[in-house]
Amino acid sequence: LKSADGIQVTDKNINLKVGTFVRNALQQMYLLENVYQDRCEKVSKGDDLPPGVIRMIKVFIAIKRKLSVGDKMAGRHGNKGVVSTIQPVENMPFMEDGSPVDIVLNPLGVPSRMNVGQVLETHLGRVASGLGKKIEEFLEKNNPAKQIRSFLKNVYECQVAQKYFDSMDDQTFLEFVQKYKPGIHMATPVFDGAKESDIHRMAEMAGLSKSGQVWLYDGMTGERFSQKVTVGYAYILKLHHLVDEKIHARSIGPYSLVTQQPLGGKAQFGGQRFGEMEVWALEAYGAAYTLQELLTVKSDDVHGRNKIYESIVKGRHQLEPGIPESFKVLISELKSLCLNIELLQNSEEEEEEIPEGMESSPASEEVTGNKAEEKISKAVSEESNEEIDTAEVTA
Repeated sequence: LKSADGIQVTDKNINLKVGTFVRNALQQMYLLENVYQDRCEKVSKGDDLPPGVIRMIKVFIAIKRKLSVGDKMAGRHGNKGVVSTIQPVENMPFMEDGSPVDIVLNPLGVPSRMNVGQVLETHLGRVASGLGKKIEEFLEKNNPAKQIRSFLKNVYECQVAQKYFDSMDDQTFLEFVQKYKPGIHMATPVFDGAKESDIHRMAEMAGLSKSGQVWLYDGMTGERFSQKVTVGYAYILKLHHLVDEKIHARSIGPYSLVTQQPLGGKAQFGGQRFGEMEVWALEAYGAAYTLQELLTVKSDDVHGRNKIYESIVKGRHQLEPGIPESFKVLISELKSLCLNIELLQNSEEEEEEIPEGMESSPASEEVTGNKAEEKISKAVSEESNEEIDTAEVTA
């Protein structure tokens, strides 16, 4: 078999290997050539730019943002939340030895969400740190390596770890345990993690209480809290939901074409959504005028938006709500279902007054259902001095 460059040997196996090698090399060269052509096309071809734009340049800027009130943080168990306050170290609660805590989590975030893994992580972190301090004490007191090795073998009941500790000489072992001074390493696999008895045993070895709770003192007053508090170590992560990027305010801005309601989101300079549950909250507190304002003139009542501006300019501060645009959209959707809906406006002037003697006459007791409704609507219109819209539906 002849290769590409004309080299030929008597051994057929070598010829076969050379030919295979040459074919593979040529194939790789073709692949590299294709990759090179693709990359050249990506660089040389232009993007579709808007009319009038000659060149578009994108610049990415890295900004270092410090933690501030309103930033979102989370643990490793779905226990997310926002920072409500940042206090000086001297104001933070501290333990009996004077060491302050780094962060205070609300205990109400545990029972209802059922993520008790954060409590387990806190207890394990406390025990791991306590055992690390114990090893640090041994090293500072120049205890023999045999005693530290025995202590670690009691901590790690795994046969593999114990054999590994025994395989090292004293000098190597003392250098090895230096990394355990901040705290020992432990893991809790799923369905095979540390039991409560294991944590109690570790806490006893570290010289800590079994409950995992300690007395804390108020940093501002120095008084002891009424109950013990769970203190430990846990991972807290900073999420990419920063208040500096979320803060937003709007006076007037763009509206949706169909519903005439403000757009949503900071990017669209939109409004704040007032949802169903927020409506319930205002209803519960009886804030009727605030609710009416939010659902009409601040949202999709086009006529009312102009009227409220007029009233504010003139200093009257009167609310004249009209028909929201979303209601008109609803009527249009019903019309698409072949349901014709017409709005009839009955003003106070068009209604006839009921004679005074009509109430006491026997005939008035035999008022039909329609007349009773008219009396009720008249009474409501007299009290509120507002127009009542009644809908007549014909199929």
